[in-house]
Amino acid sequence: MGSDDDDYDRSAVGTVGNKAYSAKDTVSEKASEAGEAVRQAPGRVKRKAQGNPLAAGVVAFGLGMLVSSLIPSTEKEREAVSQLQENLEPVKEKASEVAQDMAENLKQPAQEAGESVKAAATEGVESVKQEGQSAAADVKDQAQASKETVQQQSS
Repeated sequence: MGSDDDDYDRSAVGTVGNKAYSAKDTVSEKASEAGEAVRQAPGRVKRKAQGNPLAAGVVAFGLGMLVSSLIPSTEKEREAVSQLQENLEPVKEKASEVAQDMAENLKQPAQEAGESVKAAATEGVESVKQEGQSAAADVKDQAQASKETVQQQSS
């Protein structure tokens, strides 16, 4: 006769078996759905790209990149990339030199332009200050003249 522990063990085995069978069905179902999606993909792409040549070109480019990434590179391709990298090094160095030269050549004109702007701003401030003082003096003179006119009329 079996014990309660044996019944528990059989029940657990049955539950695990049911879950495994369920998982197998789920995996099988998902694999079937994925296969169906792959089979329908060309038709979907064709429908979406129809009348839109840009989209068709982008899709074709993407597929070409995907396929080319899956194909291993040849020795000649690796050599060409290596040689290209070697040839680009002097170009990078020259570009860096040109950029540094340009920075040096533009440094002095930039400083001069900054000084010119500063001088113009200072000149403008002085001009506004003088005009303000002149206007204040004119207002003061007009006020004094008005005061004297009022005093003469009241006397």
